Amino acid sequence: MNKPLRRISIFCGLLILALLVRDNWIQYVQADSLQNNTHNRRVSIERYAQPRGDIIVDGKSITGSTQTSGSDFKYKRTYKDGPMWAPVTGYASQAFGATQLESIDDGILTGNDDRLFFRNTLDMITGKEKQGGNVVTTLNAAAQKAAYDGLKTQGGKGAVVALDPQTGAILALASYPSYDPSSFAGNSTTTDTKAWTKLQKKNNADDPLLNRALRETYPPGSTFKVVTAAAALENGLYTSADQKTDSPLPYTLPDTHTELKNEGNIPCKNADMRTALQYSCNTVFGKIGADLGKDKMVKEAEKFGFNAEQFTPVRSNAAVFPKTMDRPQTALSSIGQFDTAATPLQMAMVASAVANDGKLMKPYMVDKLQAPNLDTLQQTDPQELSQPLSSKNAQILQSMMETVVEKGTGTNAKIPGVTVGGKTGTAQHGVANSKNPYAWFISYAKMPDGSSPVAVATVIEDDNANRDDISGGGLAAPIAKSVMEAVIHSKK
Repeated sequence: MNKPLRRISIFCGLLILALLVRDNWIQYVQADSLQNNTHNRRVSIERYAQPRGDIIVDGKSITGSTQTSGSDFKYKRTYKDGPMWAPVTGYASQAFGATQLESIDDGILTGNDDRLFFRNTLDMITGKEKQGGNVVTTLNAAAQKAAYDGLKTQGGKGAVVALDPQTGAILALASYPSYDPSSFAGNSTTTDTKAWTKLQKKNNADDPLLNRALRETYPPGSTFKVVTAAAALENGLYTSADQKTDSPLPYTLPDTHTELKNEGNIPCKNADMRTALQYSCNTVFGKIGADLGKDKMVKEAEKFGFNAEQFTPVRSNAAVFPKTMDRPQTALSSIGQFDTAATPLQMAMVASAVANDGKLMKPYMVDKLQAPNLDTLQQTDPQELSQPLSSKNAQILQSMMETVVEKGTGTNAKIPGVTVGGKTGTAQHGVANSKNPYAWFISYAKMPDGSSPVAVATVIEDDNANRDDISGGGLAAPIAKSVMEAVIHSKK
């Protein structure tokens, strides 16, 4: 071969090598970035070329799909009772993406999950249209309706979370005000974009897109006294519900000249913990927190789940029990004030751990993921998260919470033939408590056979209510009662 031909051959070989390198770079190194590029409409067109799989509650779908017109996206998402279920499903929008279960389990719902590869390959060979799988939730439709209707009737803002204490399964997850995900599921600038814009916090002060059950933290007020009582029992400060406490009245916060006040003239001086929980004595539980000290209080709070995010699989904000406090701040934190803050999910976890004889189960809302042919791809097994109390101490605390409902501040939660334990809370809100307080109620129901099918946390924030009418027992307890009744009746 002469010299010019050899040079041409080497040059062509280098061109072919460069082409092969570039082709492999694009196919393997840049594949994900190209596929996810916002300008790659082929991916989006394929994504909406077939109906999504469904999200299932009690064996029935709460989602659907419908064909669109005037768009190269063939199908868009629809929702049944969208505002009621939005805190569970999130949304799937052609224009604005997806959130919560719609996002987390998007691969299953669209049929693109790797676990569906073999089935999709067979469908491609046989010419069958690709299908999405289903997400089967743990939710109880009756409990969810009771929770949402209760919040809607109340009319303020708020949230409800109900758990199965024995498994951690989420039975209800309601937030109000809410929104209809169907209203912006498409990509029309005249309808979907307008609906989306109206829901943004800058345009709607009620912030309906906020999932208050998982993503809002509130001062838990007196409901946190359940955690403080647990800390007292677990650390041996007091060993029974009826043992007198060392609680002077008036009680001055340690290292200060500031008196910690109770609500009204109630029997709190040296009261036993049962009486103190029944009347919600700030002085008793504030002093317990100060006597135990910051480290022991932090340790007990974290056993209940504080200071850690929860994944249900939807992420929940971490509840906060401060790690840096002086003695008076520890006392205030121990009655659910100062910087203590909790999501409704967190306080439902507190009630469920007490109801489950001290064992806290990891909360979850997806029972299983299904292939399009309904084969189970993944099953959630209940998982123990921690043991905040011994069984003995949990039963002592149960008896205290049951006294609260039987003859204390939580009588509005009584259910005939069912033992109910609970704790009310009216948490300060605003600088110097200038705004209407938050009304809390946490509770559980116990059946005659000793089983506990449901624990509930309810929080109400009502800016328009008469301040004197706001209480956990008055506003939140009736909603919790209706949710517990719904769960109990659904199991009969």
